Amino acid sequence: MRFGPAGYPQVSNKSDPEASLRYTRDLGLDALEVEFVRGARITQERAERIGALAKELDIRLSCHAPYFISFNSDNPETIDKSVQWVVDTAVAAHHLGAYIIVIHAASYGSHPETATENVIKGLAASKNRLDDMGIKDVILGVETMGKKGQFGTLKEIAEVMDSVDGVHPVLDVAHVHARGVGCLKTREAMQDLIDEFFPLAGDTAHFHISCIKYGEKGEISHLPLSEKEPDMQILADILNDSDKDCNFICESPLIEKDAVVFRDMFPRYRR
Repeated sequence: MRFGPAGYPQVSNKSDPEASLRYTRDLGLDALEVEFVRGARITQERAERIGALAKELDIRLSCHAPYFISFNSDNPETIDKSVQWVVDTAVAAHHLGAYIIVIHAASYGSHPETATENVIKGLAASKNRLDDMGIKDVILGVETMGKKGQFGTLKEIAEVMDSVDGVHPVLDVAHVHARGVGCLKTREAMQDLIDEFFPLAGDTAHFHISCIKYGEKGEISHLPLSEKEPDMQILADILNDSDKDCNFICESPLIEKDAVVFRDMFPRYRR
């Protein structure tokens, strides 16, 4: 199991990925998600240099694709751009040596009935373009989403997997909790979620962890783990004896601090 922050922890007044990676490792963390949420703007040379340091430090990298992606948009130009955003992120991930990109695939909008079909089309087009470029080492990870108006239940993602190779779910536990208006309060509920997720997850189960504020429509905002919505100790207790390769990326407002907090919920990883 690996644990790390969503983004580079701030260690100075300027962006310094190399210093952030070293700080992450000094905390005893060994994963990090590079946030390309506003565009994958990085040169191949820069990406390869960062990736080489991450490999040297034994930090497993993943990447988050731009928030703008919307495969169920009414605007054909937005769909075309969404394909390009996925491709750009996967190319950057390839140069970084990152194994997966995380995608917010779509909103239901005014046509929820077309969302799954359009996500399939968009990700298939993305995958075909990446295959033509010879980039086949990056998983397209579709995230479970926290608002009821967004595409992204495990069932929906499984339907996409049936049609597009190289797609796996990214389980945002807090999002599932929010979408279900507080549905993960018991060990049984959390176990049922893991039992649904693991058969879909592939070789490495990629998680996003945090706590969350929610309402009747689902997600409102992410919260620190101390809020216990949901109580992430329940998840740690369930997974502590698992032999599944898991990657936990912390998206709480305390990205690196709560990554350590969550790691220490596992007796076998506690320092």
